[in-house]
Amino acid sequence: MKRKSKFFLKVFRIKVKGITKDSYFYKKKETLYLKKLSLSNFKNHSGSDFHFGEKINCFVGDNGSGKTNILDAIHYLSLSKSYFNKMDTQNIKFNEDFFILKGVFIKANEQSEIQCNLQKGEQKILKCNGKKYKRFSDHIGGFPIVVISPTDSNIILDGSEIRRRYIDSSIAQYNRKYLKNLIDYNKALKQRNALLKSFTEKQYFNSLTLETFDNQLITFGMAIFKERVHFLDLLISVFKKYYALIANEKEVVNIIYSSQLNENDFAQLLKSSLSKDRMSQYTNVGIHKDDIVFEMDNHPIKKIGSQGQQKSFLIALKLAQFDFMEKQLGFKPILLLDDIFDKLDDKRVEKIISFAREGFFGQVFITDTHQERTEEILNSSKIEFKMFKIENGEVEK
Repeated sequence: MKRKSKFFLKVFRIKVKGITKDSYFYKKKETLYLKKLSLSNFKNHSGSDFHFGEKINCFVGDNGSGKTNILDAIHYLSLSKSYFNKMDTQNIKFNEDFFILKGVFIKANEQSEIQCNLQKGEQKILKCNGKKYKRFSDHIGGFPIVVISPTDSNIILDGSEIRRRYIDSSIAQYNRKYLKNLIDYNKALKQRNALLKSFTEKQYFNSLTLETFDNQLITFGMAIFKERVHFLDLLISVFKKYYALIANEKEVVNIIYSSQLNENDFAQLLKSSLSKDRMSQYTNVGIHKDDIVFEMDNHPIKKIGSQGQQKSFLIALKLAQFDFMEKQLGFKPILLLDDIFDKLDDKRVEKIISFAREGFFGQVFITDTHQERTEEILNSSKIEFKMFKIENGEVEK
């Protein structure tokens, strides 16, 4: 009989307002929180420094004051990129040539200093405790986060690429093998597309060379496909419970994974699509064409769902993601809530705060435009919190 880990004590289940979760207690309990943060020339912040609490931290101030930029800095230090801007250079303060972000994370009582630098005209640099990462992918998953933001509406309303990016980012934070497969798949896809273009330009065809990239797409693509199926299968039931609690509605919601691989062999798909691929100079089949269909009462929610229903759908989706990641990681990710009090009605805010009060979350960061409202909501919930007032990219002393 195998001995249990000396750190493991017991597992029990807690149930709070309809959501059942596993809780784990260890002699050395693994937790994650951001202790300190420093921003230099990042967006509208010339120089801002923060010391955070382990529970709830609030940034209050007018629109455009720089509250959301602080959340984006945390996102940078966790995932090496912005949540809101694709181009890194757009995050450098106007009339400046660089930005520097520093954060001190505490994970399982161990301290890690993460630093992200960007100089115009040079490559972005990411360091952990002074050591530069060779690949940003090596950092992903070390300090996981979940973001709930008004901009999340694009997950429902925009194209399939946004939804694939959402699911890939979620899985990559707890499964590094998945991220490697995704990088290798995209590399093989790019090379195959370049080869197809070369066939047309040089008017020749080499099946053996093409087969090399086909085999790579099949190997990496099938691994990605299986992990996406696994993720969504486990996510859906939890998502439905959260939606029922948040929306308090009777509509039936669902998440469907739409993939060419659901009912077809990948190798056969590539073979059948070869003529079309050569004509379009592009690979028309594979996991890069997958989509996630969000349904309400058997119809796409983006077509029939009200704004309130779509908001409830997205919040339930993100909370289910948080729940799932916690189970996979063994500790709670950091939660970033952007303008939730301003963009959501009282009913939905109350639900989220009740989850925080009952200990569902670890460290939480909140932005809001009204200091009094934030204080009233959190004080009435008797939750420990720290508040920072932001004005024109500066922390009011």
